[in-house]
Amino acid sequence: MSKKVGVIGGGAWGTALALTAFNAGNDVKFWVREKEVVDLINSTHENKEYLPNIAIPSEINVTNNIMELMDCDFLLIVAPSQFVRDVIAPLKDYNKTIVICCKGIEVKTGKLISDVVKEVATKSTVAVLAGPQFAKEVAMKLPAATTIACQDEKIGQELIEAIGTITFRPYYSNDVVGVSLCGALKNIIAIGAGMVEGANLGENAKAALITRGMAEIVRLGKKMGAKSETFLGLSGIGDLMLTANSKSSRNYSTGFALGCGET
Repeated sequence: MSKKVGVIGGGAWGTALALTAFNAGNDVKFWVREKEVVDLINSTHENKEYLPNIAIPSEINVTNNIMELMDCDFLLIVAPSQFVRDVIAPLKDYNKTIVICCKGIEVKTGKLISDVVKEVATKSTVAVLAGPQFAKEVAMKLPAATTIACQDEKIGQELIEAIGTITFRPYYSNDVVGVSLCGALKNIIAIGAGMVEGANLGENAKAALITRGMAEIVRLGKKMGAKSETFLGLSGIGDLMLTANSKSSRNYSTGFALGCGET
């Protein structure tokens, strides 16, 4: 059954998820902060700034009025992690499901983004989407899989049915903490892996750093109540493999540049 899906965040990943939700047969509202980007998308049917050369169907409603998303069945939050609290503040009375699709930890509080959303939108149910996927590949309908974590399994399965397509396959987890931590902490290891590569320290060193990095992530996760098996899944080792081994990864590329001696 078609759903009303709101996507919040006009970057590459937000655009890719808006397209994915639309391709799954949903009515999509796509919130983009910058009015000029909204106008450009509506006139060119392309997000030239963040995801060029990918067509955006005119049926996707692109807006910079976030209150237009209040009637959506669920929201995909793809704003940068450090701005989520402010971005969703106008939606404090939203009482359905908010899916966190950005990865990180709020710097000023040390809180997971799932906890930030619970604080702001107290009436909503929180889910987390994380896994090994680059936005452009998803937008191009290349095969990808991800994890959707929600403590309410019924809602989690509804989300999977709503946004899953033949090329984008979500798997259910009830470990919101574990999936959230994987998405945030693998970035640190990816930067380190890039540094090893940039400094020409060898494949052995990179493999050791990634493996021991995952061991540290698992130990922290278990202390915070996450499940060990989560770290063996798509949001864990899957996302780490992608992020720590590809120059398409911003974190890996940053580390590589540092390893080469750049500032």
